[in-house]
Amino acid sequence: MASIILHRNVRIVVLDAGETVGAHCGPGDIAISAAEDGWWTSFIDAEGAIDSYDVPYRTYNEALWAAKAAAEYGVL
Repeated sequence: MASIILHRNVRIVVLDAGETVGAHCGPGDIAISAAEDGWWTSFIDAEGAIDSYDVPYRTYNEALWAAKAAAEYGVL
């Protein structure tokens, strides 16, 4: 089950294996999901389009820090 972290009024949605960004996130959310190649941080814009960085982070903590920084500085 996806878990929600609220940081600076931005929802950071941590997805479990098999969960999709589209099913659990809405406009303005940031998603963190694990994959075989690392931890992906995805951003959902006002129209619902999903964008991610080019490479995943090595650890959950790195992905979470990046998501919190994005929420802090409003790069959505």
